[in-house]
Amino acid sequence: MIGVMDDDTVDRLRRVPSRLLAMANGHADRLVGGGLSGVGAHRWHFAVLATLADGGPASQAELSRRTGIYRSDMVAVLNELEQHGYVRRAPDPDDRRRNVISVTGAGERRLRELDALVTALQDELLAPLSKAERERLVDLLARLVSHHGGMPA
Repeated sequence: MIGVMDDDTVDRLRRVPSRLLAMANGHADRLVGGGLSGVGAHRWHFAVLATLADGGPASQAELSRRTGIYRSDMVAVLNELEQHGYVRRAPDPDDRRRNVISVTGAGERRLRELDALVTALQDELLAPLSKAERERLVDLLARLVSHHGGMPA
């Protein structure tokens, strides 16, 4: 089982970066996923609202690229967000075949709530690290992800 490391774990396994990343990722997913589900949200809700708030209105395809959410999953995410009044779909004035998605006032309020929760969850996740260590970890992880094609540096 990859998710457990105790005093009996041999040093060779304690020093395998991919194993450590997988274990940390599992813990982070459970922590953040559980925290968000506790308020009726999902990490994809947060990603879409943050992307729209910070990057402006976008088509569904553009949102998919910006967030890394598969196009086939994006429709369901947008349906959920629209049902709660957090986003609005409107025909694109330049191409009526597609919609432009924008965040609503209710969506901005919801994002502020989710931002506070995600920040608290990150603090819990990174509790053993100093502020400088947290910043360094984020920089290193972003560099790894960028190198492997996950997002621009």
